[in-house]
Parts: sequence; C-alpha cells; structure tokens
Amino acid sequence: MKTEELRNKDKSELEKLVYDLRKKLSDVRFNFSSTQLKNVKEISNMKKEIARILTIIRENSK
Repeated sequence: MKTEELRNKDKSELEKLVYDLRKKLSDVRFNFSSTQLKNVKEISNMKKEIARILTIIRENSK
C-alpha cells in the first residue's frame, strides 16, 4: 500500500492493519522455518510495511 493511501486512513484502521500484518508475518515466519515459503523477501517487505504504518501513526499523534 502506498504511503499516501495510508495517510488518508484514520488511526483505528491503521492499528487494525498493523495487527493483521503482524499476524500474517508470524504465519510467514512459520512457513519459512518449515521450508514452505517460496518468496523469502516477503518477510522483509512485511516488516517495512509495518514500520511505515507505525511511523504514520506516530506522526499523526503529535
């Protein structure tokens, strides 16, 4: 999701996105450990997306 799209969402939507991404990240990590994951870069992409959302939440709270 693009940063501008994220900035247009309210805090509760962003927090729900973070929760869903963290849950999906744990599933992806589990698949990685059991060698079922094909795209390893997916883990780093999710972590970056979570960081992006958390940054926007912090910017909005100031």
